Amino acid sequence: MNLTGKRVLVVGSGISGIAATELLKKKGIETVLFDGNKNLDVEALKQKAPVFSDVEILLGELEEADMDRMDLVVLSPGVPTDIPMVNALREKGIPIWGEIELAYHFAKGRIVAITGTNGKTTTTALTGEIMANYFDDVKVVGNIGIPYTSVAAQTTEETVTVAEISSFQLETTHAFKPEVSAILNITPDHLNRHHTMECYIETKESITKNQDETNTCVLNYEDEVLRNFGEKAHTNVLFFSSKRKLERGLYLDGEDIYYADSEATMSGDEENVRVKVINVNELNILGRHNYENVMAATGMALKMGVPLDKIVETLKRFQAVEHRIEYVTEKRGVKFYNDSKGTNPDAAIQGIRAMNRPTLLIGGGYDKESEYDEWIESFDGKVKKLVLIGQTKEKIADCAKQHGFTDVVLCDTFEEAIDVCYENAVEGDAVLLSPACASWGMFKNYEERGRIFKEYVHGLKE
Repeated sequence: MNLTGKRVLVVGSGISGIAATELLKKKGIETVLFDGNKNLDVEALKQKAPVFSDVEILLGELEEADMDRMDLVVLSPGVPTDIPMVNALREKGIPIWGEIELAYHFAKGRIVAITGTNGKTTTTALTGEIMANYFDDVKVVGNIGIPYTSVAAQTTEETVTVAEISSFQLETTHAFKPEVSAILNITPDHLNRHHTMECYIETKESITKNQDETNTCVLNYEDEVLRNFGEKAHTNVLFFSSKRKLERGLYLDGEDIYYADSEATMSGDEENVRVKVINVNELNILGRHNYENVMAATGMALKMGVPLDKIVETLKRFQAVEHRIEYVTEKRGVKFYNDSKGTNPDAAIQGIRAMNRPTLLIGGGYDKESEYDEWIESFDGKVKKLVLIGQTKEKIADCAKQHGFTDVVLCDTFEEAIDVCYENAVEGDAVLLSPACASWGMFKNYEERGRIFKEYVHGLKE
């Protein structure tokens, strides 16, 4: 679609909307901003984001006459694609893009794209560092916190872009085609947005919809959904496994990660070649789930042509991503870990598995209609006390009792929950913030939740 002379409606005035508007204006395209908050302080918005100072701004409800003026709509990821306004725009035949599609329209260079329920941010950050250790111009963008639209205009044919792509962002992609993609895992999440697990799975798998046999998708062999998807995917598939040896792909064997591939011998036969990548004790990140992230990043880097020695060099120095099983400090012999990014039960299970001492666990938050049974079952004697906050605290407490876990405390504030853990912890214990829920309602995002946790913990008296 040629956007020259078109009028584009940007929906949402947050970080995504700001970056999309900046890109469109940079390209000389007429832009109109819409925000559903009819009480939005327009002057304050313009001060925060000067790009809106000479943009037409519509608030509250979008009138049909305004819809008819638009040639394209760019939705921010937080805007559901099935609300009446979006349905009305779609029925009028107006194309609906998201920030990823808009950025892709203008961007140049090679693209690596990563999705999955859990591990996206760690894998994206690691992959970005590996790429930067070999290529001269690398951009790390997407759900990791930097809108793709904010850097798209700066890319060249030599640029390698590493993008973390959420399911919300994948809903509004059309032509987006990464050279290498990865789906790390798929477990129930965001069902309040996608409504069914089938829809959520289909959305995640759509990262490959424009890929062909010249491209690669890296998949988790131990995820049954992805193993089945790999058999029908219309792109080159590279599996990784943390539980079994693979004839081709990356796998964990004891404490060593290997890459197995086949190459043709002089006689024309294929011979399986197995290369040791790294011993997990040489890594600075904990847990089997992180070894899976390492394998995924390694597979993507190899398919992008990065030499193995450059990959290993980066693996050895990579540190844990903030808010993902992040060590905070030790007080009175009690270690504190910030896993605020554990925003769903499966992610929080990985946090518990990474603990190697008795753990007092802080959970609860916004209700995304998740089920908590598997999370409670994963406690397996390691969690000694569960301290709950937020909208889901009673729901989780009931679930815990059904599974025979009764050492549960309900708290009204985040600070109270931390205090309860500290008061009940003894030397040799760990206090883990791994909520299994989103932060909305109490915090702006999981980053704010994690930062407040770290600040409060550092202020605890010895």
